Amino acid sequence: MIDACSPESRSLLSIDDALDRIKAAVNPVNSTVKASLKNALGRVLAEAVYSPINIPHDRNAAMDGYAFASRDMAGGQAFMLVVTGTSWAGRPFEGQLQPGQCVRIFTGAVVPEQADSVIMQEHVQVQGQTIHFPADTRAQQNIRQIGEDVKQGACLIAEPKKLTAVDLGLLASAGIDEVIVKRQLKIAHFSTGDELTALGLPLQPGKIYDSNRTMLGGLLADPGYSVVDLGVIPDNKQLLENSFIEASLNYDVIITTGGASVGEADYVKEILQSCGEVNFWKIAIKPGKPLAFGKIGQCYFFGLPGNPVAVVVTFHQIVAPALRQLSGAPLSKPLRFTATCTSVLKKAPGRQEYQRGILSQDQRGEFFVASAGQQGSHILSSMSQSGCYIVLPEECNGVQAGDKVTVEPFSLFV
Repeated sequence: MIDACSPESRSLLSIDDALDRIKAAVNPVNSTVKASLKNALGRVLAEAVYSPINIPHDRNAAMDGYAFASRDMAGGQAFMLVVTGTSWAGRPFEGQLQPGQCVRIFTGAVVPEQADSVIMQEHVQVQGQTIHFPADTRAQQNIRQIGEDVKQGACLIAEPKKLTAVDLGLLASAGIDEVIVKRQLKIAHFSTGDELTALGLPLQPGKIYDSNRTMLGGLLADPGYSVVDLGVIPDNKQLLENSFIEASLNYDVIITTGGASVGEADYVKEILQSCGEVNFWKIAIKPGKPLAFGKIGQCYFFGLPGNPVAVVVTFHQIVAPALRQLSGAPLSKPLRFTATCTSVLKKAPGRQEYQRGILSQDQRGEFFVASAGQQGSHILSSMSQSGCYIVLPEECNGVQAGDKVTVEPFSLFV
């Protein structure tokens, strides 16, 4: 791929090559902290957790009914047993189950030692204290066995894993109230540009409101990140360089928006070369070609474009995977699948393109996608209205209605 906008006409780096470079350059954090379960959601587990108990801890009923011993069954014939007590959830039956007896039992209640079967209450007839069992009663059913879910000493959750609500429930079921997790990433972000106006102030001629910092704040809303918004830095080379250097001393990652292009006031690449190192600058992606990645000291740096849609696309496709790797979370490729495109899509070969689409599914389960509208990198409204990316490879030169395309749902990033 040749960059037609570059005076050097140098080849652009493909997105796959850019991701490979980031993967080779980024070293996950090693520091860990202890977190209570209520503060562990979304954190990356640093040490495997083993169960101190069997789950379930006792044999218990899978449903409401009657617990009995299969020895009392009548060889395929209907039979009767006498209720001798009740086992409630949290209040087990304390007697001894004798031949000819059964126990009323509720879901989750401990099954008496002498019983090996539970029948659903809907399958029996009750006459006072006598329970009539049908001929098709099955033995050794509807009992959850000790350790059926997890055996004592077995691994509950292996590291590294980004802990979900279900993970926390599993840990709590074993009586575990705290875990060892990776420390939070310290991330600073700010916008660059003389044209930016803070929210709440009147808009002057030639100015625009700074939407990028608000978006980045939302995109970076993750329990594994400690994020600081450093505001807006004007297009002043020395001020920008000082800001970069100061932030690099206090944060793991710096993310900027704007100033990464080739204009006379776009200083990001030049400053990064001066005070740090540039791993790459410009990639074969649309929107978002002018993207810089490098380091200042031990701090990783991402210089994103200024156009808002390009910010979102490059964050999803480039920055988010890098942050997951840096946080120690396991890496995975985004879920993509094929859909029938119902719109005509314009595209020139040369860059992998991420167009905004509206995804739907018919009654047969077939997926369809339509263009969300204008695809300019400044058109944020179509990004807001869309639900997926339509991923068009570098060699693609357009799409006709009815063609199959690859889609990537936004729900992966929520």
